[in-house]
Amino acid sequence: MTLLIAASIAIGILLSLLGGGGSILTVPVLVYLADLSAKSAIVTSLIVVCITSAIAVIHYARSKRVCWKTGATFGIAGMLGAFSGGRLAAYIPGPILLVLFATVMLLASFAMIRNKKPVTGEKNCEDDFCPMNLPVSAILFDGVLVGLVTGLIGVGGGFLLVPALALLAGLPIQAAIGTSLFIIVLQSLAALAGHANHMSINIELTLLVTSCAVFGSLIGGQLTKIIDSQYLKRGFGVFVFLLGSFLLYQEISAELIAQIKQLLIEHKEFIKGASTIIVTLMLYRLWSRLH
Repeated sequence: MTLLIAASIAIGILLSLLGGGGSILTVPVLVYLADLSAKSAIVTSLIVVCITSAIAVIHYARSKRVCWKTGATFGIAGMLGAFSGGRLAAYIPGPILLVLFATVMLLASFAMIRNKKPVTGEKNCEDDFCPMNLPVSAILFDGVLVGLVTGLIGVGGGFLLVPALALLAGLPIQAAIGTSLFIIVLQSLAALAGHANHMSINIELTLLVTSCAVFGSLIGGQLTKIIDSQYLKRGFGVFVFLLGSFLLYQEISAELIAQIKQLLIEHKEFIKGASTIIVTLMLYRLWSRLH
């Protein structure tokens, strides 16, 4: 129990400091320390991340480091993807969701370790560097994609949102973190709606983890004044890589491979259709970049 409380506080601290990242620990913590099933852990994670992000975003909003227009544009698209991901999760076995989660962890760790320095600035977010003209098509595409990941495996997507907001909208790091927290709240709510018909929640455990994570987010809000999140990200990225590798080692088995094959056979037409849509969108995105 002590380890669970400590891990929950760490989740809140990292979520507040990085605008994400802490949430990527929530599912493994709930599966391995609280002994929840994969699907229950994902739903509980969404509740914890939603409430903790809502508390954390208040700190950034007070210092005018949230770009509401950018967040709403990205967030609305993300809500569509998150709801779809939540509905889709009902048809995927828990062990496969954990393998998908571990794969996302590894991808996230590479992004954190690379840690390219985004645009920085100390100006007032609301007045000076919140963009008026946004690359709407790119933001909508990325929003749906990140939202789908959120709904499917319960990850808030902050590790994807912060770089996307910095690159697509040109936000300084602190504004990107604050805005990503706002988007995470919207996506988590939509994902929970997608999971509504198949969710199972341990209320006492959820309250315990959430309250500890909220406490951690308050600590993280104070630490943002003295810690440069760019340096923290690389060390955390190494930790996420090791944890993701452990998760893959634990979950991959002959039985899991058989489950994946069966899933592909049973939903062959759906997978073909979904793959066609994804490839088409990616080709359009590539075309728009080239032009």
